[in-house]
Amino acid sequence: MLTLIPTPIGNLKDISLNVIEKLKNTEIFICEDTRVTKKLLNLLNEKLSLNIEYKNKIFVSYHSHTSQDKFNEIIKYLDKDCVYLSDAGMPCVSDPGSKLIEYCINNNIQYEAYPGANAALLAYSLSGFEFKEFLFYGFLPHKKDRVAQLTKILNNNYLTILYEAPTRIKQLLQEINLLDPNRIIFIAKELTKLNQLYIKDTVSHILTKQIDFRGEWVVIISPKKNDEKTLSYNDIISLDIPPKIKAKLLSKITGENVKNIYEKLVS
Repeated sequence: MLTLIPTPIGNLKDISLNVIEKLKNTEIFICEDTRVTKKLLNLLNEKLSLNIEYKNKIFVSYHSHTSQDKFNEIIKYLDKDCVYLSDAGMPCVSDPGSKLIEYCINNNIQYEAYPGANAALLAYSLSGFEFKEFLFYGFLPHKKDRVAQLTKILNNNYLTILYEAPTRIKQLLQEINLLDPNRIIFIAKELTKLNQLYIKDTVSHILTKQIDFRGEWVVIISPKKNDEKTLSYNDIISLDIPPKIKAKLLSKITGENVKNIYEKLVS
């Protein structure tokens, strides 16, 4: 039987009694990163004196780059008492655990999940947005189609929740600012941790603030208003601006090489 185990997203005290008991009694740990899981167990023992013995337990790595051959080895554990842990928060949210669940469903293997912290829902509850419907995108692509995806998000009619890494959060804000500087967004970092921070404002105003961008971020983008316009591909094509600038803007939206777009514009 497979059990999905939520882990704290920051504050160790958020771990539940059910999770502690399961960690103590389970012998097989399938982990997004075994090093992260072992570090968590060490911290739980050190900071909360939980006395979780894990030296002789089995730790198996399973992540987004796991090969099919490795996956075939991992699924042999699923008919035994085992747990799956992501690096932080609820498993199967922006991590590969859903493939394990799909295998359990298709092969009549029992599975269950313990409730726990989730950064997206926690940020949603803190945002003050009064929209009952929302879309969860997880992480945007790093390069290819990134701005095209962002443009799609800015043009939909739903509150949209994203995750972003500390190395790309400022870039994301700049990209939103380029497309719609007056869009109201909510950004939150390091939720439940000592240095947690959250801000709600237009993206243009947020970019004027002195912000330490280190840490993991949740970004919530308000829906497009009916009278609100964002620049589309055709809008940019029709602009009376130099081809070089136009090519750069089109590249941001399409992900296509700037040079290739420029050559098309001047030909």
